[in-house]
Amino acid sequence: MHLETVAQFRAKRSEALSFIQEKTQSRPEYVIILGTGLGRLAEQIDVETSISYADIPHFPVSTVESHAGRLLFGKLGGKTVVAMQGRFHYYEGYTMQQIVFPLRVLQSNGAHTLLVSNACGGMNPNFRRGDIMCITDHINLLGDNPLIGANDNDLGVRFPDMSEPYTRSLIDLADQVALDNAIKMHHGVYVAVTGPNLETKAEYRFLRQIGGDVVGMSTVPEVIAAVHMGMKTLGISVITDECFPDALEPVDMKHILEAADMAEPKMTKVMIGTLERL
Repeated sequence: MHLETVAQFRAKRSEALSFIQEKTQSRPEYVIILGTGLGRLAEQIDVETSISYADIPHFPVSTVESHAGRLLFGKLGGKTVVAMQGRFHYYEGYTMQQIVFPLRVLQSNGAHTLLVSNACGGMNPNFRRGDIMCITDHINLLGDNPLIGANDNDLGVRFPDMSEPYTRSLIDLADQVALDNAIKMHHGVYVAVTGPNLETKAEYRFLRQIGGDVVGMSTVPEVIAAVHMGMKTLGISVITDECFPDALEPVDMKHILEAADMAEPKMTKVMIGTLERL
């Protein structure tokens, strides 16, 4: 596996950043990553500039259905934000470094807080399809890490502490927003696996036994990179299918997108409400 040097990374980041800064004066403090089927939050943004990933030097391109593949700069909840409408997954063939590259670029453009969403499978028997969950911790089973390779000390330390990857104060704020809007929001542990296949009954059983509440194929690389760069992080999962080994039923992408569509207004309300109160 070819790992780029710090100098190569900095050159690429500088090129991407220059391109973005030519297109917009905006320097958003908040990055929002929109997961599978969750792109509608973008409709709530008062968009000032939209930039296609395909146009930005060194940016990966979303290959997954429902990921539009653009950066949206604008206002949401009274804050200046940039939304990634579409993200990148390990199963698409991208390296971990490519997956987190956009976040690295946006952090160097002034962002200090990450709000990340995803669609996932619910393994906790108390969770139901269409529920939302605030991520309190995660387990990385991707078999890789975006920090492997040369460490850029300007970004963060070689061995970042992960005792609080999801910022407690942001979780408390999101909880209050959910409560004020009578939205039921679970708390739990997100397990990241490579995919793209869904899990077997035995795998769901195993993931539940090691402490997972939900399982998905994203989010963890971006959160590791965010923590490395000293960013605050809030993660919200939308539960699109019930992964109970003893009552497992086949699911397809249509089923998953329908559930994401059903739960999305709740996630959107919590995300916007949290931004408003920051």
